[in-house]
Amino acid sequence: QVQLVESGGGLVQAGGSLRLSCAASGRTFSSYAMGWFRQAPGKEREFVGTISASGGSTYYADSVKGRFRISRDNAKNTVYLQMNNLKPEDTAVYYCASATTPLGTVLRMNYNYWGQGTQVTVSS
Repeated sequence: QVQLVESGGGLVQAGGSLRLSCAASGRTFSSYAMGWFRQAPGKEREFVGTISASGGSTYYADSVKGRFRISRDNAKNTVYLQMNNLKPEDTAVYYCASATTPLGTVLRMNYNYWGQGTQVTVSS
């Protein structure tokens, strides 16, 4: 059984930084792309970024490009989301997800395992 466990969320002031982690188990982590999504209250879950299985390719939503960075450590079965220059509109529950392919993907339908989410709140 695949498990994804996020950590690192919290409350931060605008302009601050947080690093989220997602630890994976129950699957060959290095064979699959990973993604980060977020969901604000009353809104749809939206794509944040994705990283290929090897870690050699990343892609981000325009809203976070230049501020967020995804990385992974396949030896530790962990993917990270470094978030800098946070804005109040980044407030959401953040989810990591494991894709069905080694290539990064923006489509929710291409992710078959999800974590429970971690809350990020950015105060103005």
